[in-house]
Amino acid sequence: MRSLVLLTLVGLGAQLVDGSLGMAYGVTSTTLLLAIGTNPAAASATVHLAEIGTTLVSGAAHWRFGNVDWKVVAKIGIPGAIGAFAGATFLSSLSTEAAAPLMSLILLALGLYILTRFTVAGLPKGNLGKPLRKRFLAPLGLVAGFVDSTGGGGWGPVGTPAILASGRLEPRKTIGSIDTSEFLVAVAASLGFIVGIGSQGVNYTWALALLIGGMIAAPIAAWLVRHIPPRLLGSLVGGLIILTNVRTLLKSDWIDAPGDVRSVVYVLIVALWVAAVGYSFKRHREERAAERLEAEAVEAGEATHA
Repeated sequence: MRSLVLLTLVGLGAQLVDGSLGMAYGVTSTTLLLAIGTNPAAASATVHLAEIGTTLVSGAAHWRFGNVDWKVVAKIGIPGAIGAFAGATFLSSLSTEAAAPLMSLILLALGLYILTRFTVAGLPKGNLGKPLRKRFLAPLGLVAGFVDSTGGGGWGPVGTPAILASGRLEPRKTIGSIDTSEFLVAVAASLGFIVGIGSQGVNYTWALALLIGGMIAAPIAAWLVRHIPPRLLGSLVGGLIILTNVRTLLKSDWIDAPGDVRSVVYVLIVALWVAAVGYSFKRHREERAAERLEAEAVEAGEATHA
């Protein structure tokens, strides 16, 4: 019972982050399932099964708050579904011994990307208004969908920063569109795992617990996307993903590091993580202060001309 409550809370927290950052639900949830010894393909299948419900609710909430560009959803979602199905069948064909460290490597890379991206750059704001072309979104969706199902997460970490970096779609619509299109990816990945492994090893009770937590958080996250500091959340989530997956790799047959070596590595990672979070918080406050000064200058200028 305690583990089910924990999974519900994980689903809630992961969806809060995912709905406000456009990423990290699958990566966070899969990382936890791997940490407690779940088969990699079953872990990804369980998470994607839960995501069918969470992405549906999240997409509806984002749509209600005006955070969705349906043209982007169609252009990236359909190729994403194809990539997710292919990735799920590929992962299902690997042995557990080969898949566990491989998935941890993918998750570690995504964690490093999230931590670096949000700590150093925050959410980039570029040239808004220019159309996002199919020749950009289709390959992006295909790759992001494949990474998502093989890594148990990755649709958001690959898709969201790429669209944000283009500077053509405002952040809230980027996040809302990625979250909404993820429904297609979750359905396709789940079908791929059914073809590959059937229902073997998939814990439907765990999927339900993740789903309940995610459904509670989805509408809250869609509202918070306008208010929460994404830079800080990105640093927090990225560090957690890095620490957990480094632990998995150090204990795997690939490395099998001694206990004292693992302890030193953990301390170094935590120190860097704390520094990144502190830097992100500092930069967030500086950006807020600069925005207030700019607003005050504009108001003063308008008052002078009046």
